[in-house]
Amino acid sequence: YTDWAWTSFVVFSVSQSTMLVVGAIYYMLFTGVPGTATYYATIMTIYTWVAKGAWFALGYPYDFIVTPVWIPSAMLLDLTYWATRRNKHAAIIIGGTLVGLSLPIFNMINLLLVRDPLEMAFKYPRPTLPPYMTPIEPQVGKFYNSPVALGSGAGAVLSVPIAALGAKLNTW
Repeated sequence: YTDWAWTSFVVFSVSQSTMLVVGAIYYMLFTGVPGTATYYATIMTIYTWVAKGAWFALGYPYDFIVTPVWIPSAMLLDLTYWATRRNKHAAIIIGGTLVGLSLPIFNMINLLLVRDPLEMAFKYPRPTLPPYMTPIEPQVGKFYNSPVALGSGAGAVLSVPIAALGAKLNTW
């Protein structure tokens, strides 16, 4: 649980912080309205609650989908924009830093309250996919000693120096 949870937490923290800051700053700079980030975060939160409801309707437990906590970080971004109204670069740098530092903390508190998602995933397996959507297991290492694979690998490696030599010979 710890390895993949930490990785996904970091990836989601970076992506959600970036999504909030870029979207909200874009709207704030072009509209000039200080409450735009909170409004933007509220809309994203509502969309996530709708998705959570859809998963619940499919029979998954209510805490299977975690709604990210965007609104407090967005309020910090709005306060920063209000405080640095004359300096848009300061709003971006200071506000972006505040969001980048606060959003992972709020989401970590949120994630600590959730049951083990991996256990939930095995307890509630996804529905059976139709045959045309069934993933094919990758054939890793199957052609490792194949002469075709060795020849194509050697050809790929040698093609760069041969192309460079051809270009060099062509200039004479």
